[in-house]
Amino acid sequence: MSEQTTRVPLIAGNWKMNLDHLQAIALVQKLAWALKDAGHNYGEAEVAVFPPFTDLRSVQTLLDADRLSITLGAQDVSPHEKGAFTGDVSAEMLAKLNVAYVIVGHSERRQGHGESDETVGRKARAVHANGMVPMICVGETAGDLEEHGAAAIPVAQLGAALEQLPEGADFIVAYEPVWAIGSGRAATAEQAQQVAKALRDAVCELRGDERAASTRILYGGSVSSQNVAGFLRQPDVDGALVGGASLQADEFSRIAQFRKHVVAG
Repeated sequence: MSEQTTRVPLIAGNWKMNLDHLQAIALVQKLAWALKDAGHNYGEAEVAVFPPFTDLRSVQTLLDADRLSITLGAQDVSPHEKGAFTGDVSAEMLAKLNVAYVIVGHSERRQGHGESDETVGRKARAVHANGMVPMICVGETAGDLEEHGAAAIPVAQLGAALEQLPEGADFIVAYEPVWAIGSGRAATAEQAQQVAKALRDAVCELRGDERAASTRILYGGSVSSQNVAGFLRQPDVDGALVGGASLQADEFSRIAQFRKHVVAG
């Protein structure tokens, strides 16, 4: 538990393919106001939003102009540096927008777009090479869970991604059980802890004790203000990757206030 206090929890909102750039500005303004009204301490819990590509410049401009403490992230990136890759967005382009974190390997990319572990690793490497931090998503389907158990697939996915990342690279891990995403049926806090512990052990084996102690491991999958406290009580869960609830400023703000729920609970 003492190690956990060195890792600042991260509450990350993945907007997926929702909101145009004007709606994005309105949501971030509402979120900033809600967090301010709640007296949120960003040093105790970092808050990040991951808008669609078309919204990034507008959100970045707002964050800079109003000097907001919300961190900016991106939902995906090309593994390629530049060139004839129509529709791709490079890591260098994202870095110029002051993006701090980039999601790689989300299950919707792995399944819907056929992204392999190798591709996810290449994307993570491109993010790191441009001074940002990759958020490596891992998770198992219901079939994987039944066949291999809870941790085997996520650990294997993480190991494959880390093969592409240089030693010393910073990264975040987001464990999202595919069977829980958008289902309204979250994993239990104990299930999340079991997999998070296995992932931390894997980081320790692959990158050493120091990296394992400093790496933030998030849980994602039907996170709400009603269940976030249970996840964040776990010693190896360092935050949440929030989907649908991040589109509601008040609810996302309440999730970021998880410490109040922990105390109350």
